[in-house]
Amino acid sequence: MHISSSRAVRSLLTTPLIALLSFISGCDSAQAPNQSLEVAVKGLYSAALSDDGTLAVVGSITHGGSFWRLETNERLYNWNHSGEETSTIVVSDISPDNNFALTADPATLVLWDTKTGEGLRYWTAPGEILSAKLSPNARTALLGLSDHSAVLFDIQRGGVIHTFKHGNRVRSVDLSRNGRLALTGSEDGTSILWDVASGKELARHKFDAEVKLVKLSPDGSLALSMSKFDRALLWRTRSGEALGEIPLGSERLKRGISFSTANFSRDNRLLLTGRPDQVVQLWDLASLTEITRWKMPKRSAWKPTSTAVLAVSFGENEGEYNAIASNGFIHQLKLAETPP
Repeated sequence: MHISSSRAVRSLLTTPLIALLSFISGCDSAQAPNQSLEVAVKGLYSAALSDDGTLAVVGSITHGGSFWRLETNERLYNWNHSGEETSTIVVSDISPDNNFALTADPATLVLWDTKTGEGLRYWTAPGEILSAKLSPNARTALLGLSDHSAVLFDIQRGGVIHTFKHGNRVRSVDLSRNGRLALTGSEDGTSILWDVASGKELARHKFDAEVKLVKLSPDGSLALSMSKFDRALLWRTRSGEALGEIPLGSERLKRGISFSTANFSRDNRLLLTGRPDQVVQLWDLASLTEITRWKMPKRSAWKPTSTAVLAVSFGENEGEYNAIASNGFIHQLKLAETPP
């Protein structure tokens, strides 16, 4: 193995920069972040948040991978796949129990122990990895690949357990928290639900455009499938029944604005989504209406730099949320009032 892991020091966002970011975001009608933490000086390739919003793993453009504890704003470890140079971490994830993390560059993937920071397993990737999700206890990883398939990969011993075939690249994958259901979304315009034990297809939804994002609720009962220029469909996994579509303005769809990330609340009442245009939205799932939105600030209000939302999570306390932006900041978001 040539895995590189090192301890890191605390890195806090300075007060003047917080004030500047709040001013920039305040020019928009949406809410501004409550607090912001800088985790990369020139932006991110990838990012993931733990389910409880306390941990984050990011792939920086300049310094490779790093692991953060958000409760104390500490960078705990620097993670790279080689001891000689920084890695281009294009995909990352944290296991549901918070004990493990996964990082992937274009050619390799590494399983990390989040308690010690040590690399546990190092594997050559079975193909170009576009998305990944760790199972409970990190026994397996669901990988979305560019070779028109997703695979259930044995990340402890190596090797492919199941292959889930599509007609084009698999851009997004997810697993239920019990590890029994897998959801895949492909550029072939399909979103497919699979039984992990047997590898059999359980349900599918067809869209008129490529599926950019799929997400399962924590208990696996609900699914979100989002296609580019098309729609955001909410449906039941048990029956495949469509419950409705999250309303998106047609002008935004024509511009190519869709969800880049999403997360369900633990009780399935709320959905938190992030977009490529700096916006985070909180939705009520019973009525499929927006409760509120936040605008993630750019580094400079005067430069045409993009700021996509890469990851979102619900916080440990009600009315608190987290979002990671591609310009290298992790933001804490709060509601003025708790949702109904």
